[in-house]
Amino acid sequence: MPATQTDPRVLRAERITAPFADLFPFEPHFLEVDGGAVHYVDEGAREADPILCVHGNPSWSFLFRRLILEFSETQRVVAPDHMGCGLSDQPADWSYRLQDHVDNLERLVLELDLQRITLVVHDWGGAIGMGFAARHPERVARLVITNSAAFTGGAVPWRIALCRLPLVGRALVEGLNGFARAATVMAVERPLRGEVKRAWLAPYAAPRSARATHRFVEDIPTNPQHPSWATLTRIAAALPLFDDVPSLILWGMRDWCFTPEFLAEWKRRLPHAECQPIDGAGHYLFEDAPQETLDTIRDCLDRAPLLRSTS
Repeated sequence: MPATQTDPRVLRAERITAPFADLFPFEPHFLEVDGGAVHYVDEGAREADPILCVHGNPSWSFLFRRLILEFSETQRVVAPDHMGCGLSDQPADWSYRLQDHVDNLERLVLELDLQRITLVVHDWGGAIGMGFAARHPERVARLVITNSAAFTGGAVPWRIALCRLPLVGRALVEGLNGFARAATVMAVERPLRGEVKRAWLAPYAAPRSARATHRFVEDIPTNPQHPSWATLTRIAAALPLFDDVPSLILWGMRDWCFTPEFLAEWKRRLPHAECQPIDGAGHYLFEDAPQETLDTIRDCLDRAPLLRSTS
């Protein structure tokens, strides 16, 4: 919902985004949830069919800035920041578990009453977005899946495993914002412009503001004893609900984290999906191949009818 111009959250959002307002020229919106407030972008006609963009770690809604600008002319585009990320609140005592991120996304979608959703997911947004979708499959009309997972399996890359080490990981990720800083180099194949790199890091300039980034890393469920293992396995078990939903898998093939093995698993679980690999793109495929990603999504939306109607 729109916030007043005197709301301290709005003032903070405007202060953070002012240096790159030409790249991210969107009015801030906030929704109160348990533990604080989550920020979201909401652009385009409210009566238009919505595109819901769900980011991962260590990114924020800035990831989808070009998609928002491109598609808000014809559709409503909603892009939230998860708790602790981007322009959302950064509480010290929140859980930062997968289940609670899904709860927040569900609350936002129900508050905005989004129907006939085209769901776009990336990174941890795969699990969070599909977690919401599993609860409300009747609201999801299309899927656009990019480098992500919504199932268990796959080895944790050493670069991420390093950030999970006790004390060392917290110092690197929270103390130095090392995870997000490294991503601006390691998650792309084409070097980011200085302005873009600074925008990626801007929400995490204050001390300890990268706690959500560290908690995401800690929340990767690698065994059945992990607190988020059961949540993720339930999400994976619900994927067959989307066998009849037009789906596009758009994949940066040079991603060292969500490797082509994850792409193969998505194709196994959603065998009907159209697949478009992007050979020269890394994890941040929206940065490496911006026009190709937009054109492919546009083509998918134009060709795939909305099979599900909602009431």
